[in-house]
Amino acid sequence: MLDPKKLLDDLLGSKVPGTDATVGDKAGQAAQLARDNPLAAGALVAVLLGTGAGRKVTASAVRLGGLAAIAGLAYKAYQNYQNGAKPAPVGEGEPELLPPPADTSFHPAQAPQGEREFALALVRTMVAAAKADGHVDEEERRKIAEKLAGAGIDSEAESFLLGELSRPLDIDALVAAAQTDAQKIELYTAARLTIDPDTRAERGFLDMLAGRLALPDALVDHIEATVAEAKVTATREAEDAGL
Repeated sequence: MLDPKKLLDDLLGSKVPGTDATVGDKAGQAAQLARDNPLAAGALVAVLLGTGAGRKVTASAVRLGGLAAIAGLAYKAYQNYQNGAKPAPVGEGEPELLPPPADTSFHPAQAPQGEREFALALVRTMVAAAKADGHVDEEERRKIAEKLAGAGIDSEAESFLLGELSRPLDIDALVAAAQTDAQKIELYTAARLTIDPDTRAERGFLDMLAGRLALPDALVDHIEATVAEAKVTATREAEDAGL
C-alpha cells in the first residue's frame, strides 16, 4: 500500500546515489554531486524536475520529514505575515527550521482528513508543480522512470509518481484537497518548494494556484521569501563545507 508520508519524506530527502546516506545526511556531497552530474541528483524533486530545486532544500527541513517541514515553512511564513513584518531578504532568515506548534492548525496531527490523505495531496501538488513547464513528454517520463529506479523508492511509489506525471492538471482537485486555511498555505508552500519559477509557465502555475486558494498577495510574498531562504541555506551549507 502506498505510504504518502514516506513518499513525501523521500521527495525531500531521498538517498544519495551510490551511498546509504540521505540528502540531509550529506547535503554538501549531494549538492556537489548534483552540480557534477545533474542526472544523478539525490532528491526526488530534482529527479522529477531535472533541475536543482530539490537538492537545495535545507538539511534541517529534511531532518523534520516532509510533512512537518512543509508545515513548518508554511507556519513560519504565516506568522511573519500576521506580525506585519516585511518579507525577509534572502540570507537574513533563521537557518534552522522548526515544526509548527502542536496546538495550531498547521501541525500535521491537526489535519481533519488525516495525515495520510493530506500528505497525498501535498505530493500531488508537488508533482503538478514539477510538470508545470510542460517539459514532461514521453521521452522525459522514460528518463524519469530510469532515474526513479535508482533513487531508493519502492515500485508502488514509482508507479504512483509516473501516473501523476501523466495525469492532466486538475487545479480544482488540488485546491479542493485543502480543508483549512492552514492547508491552503501548505499546498502553495509545497508547490513553491518544488520549483523555482524560471519560466512563464511555472510562474503562471504558482499565480493560478495562489489565486484559486485565495491567498493574499502579501502572504504569498512571505511564503516566497521563506521558501527561498530554506533553499539558499542549504546551498550555503554546501559552500561552508568547502564543496
